[in-house]
Amino acid sequence: HLATSLPLPSKRDHLRPRIDLVVFMIDIKSKYSLKNVETSLAHVDASYFLGKVCFLVTGVGRVNACSIETNAICKLGEAYGSPVLFCELELEGIRVATAQRLLRMLQICAGHVAGVSALSFVSLMRNSDD
Repeated sequence: HLATSLPLPSKRDHLRPRIDLVVFMIDIKSKYSLKNVETSLAHVDASYFLGKVCFLVTGVGRVNACSIETNAICKLGEAYGSPVLFCELELEGIRVATAQRLLRMLQICAGHVAGVSALSFVSLMRNSDD
């Protein structure tokens, strides 16, 4: 399910499936994109930041067209204890690899990978970044 911003409309709450992973997409070429994500973050329950939120930054292949500093996005990930994935959606190989990575994260967050919780997965990602 996709949403352009949060909060989600409440009129269909009873029909909405359980949310296992929240992926905030940020277009590095658009300052509005980052502002929209920052505004939407206030509408996410704090418990989701325990391994069920990530930031997906698109458009990183064109450094000269960037409107947002990657450092600002990394700080956002650090502030919310959530991983930041960088990708270029126009390159098929990177797009496929990113989709596979997100799918694996979703499987973990939904509890479909034995012995790995969303929280332990995020802490492993954090340790590998350090």
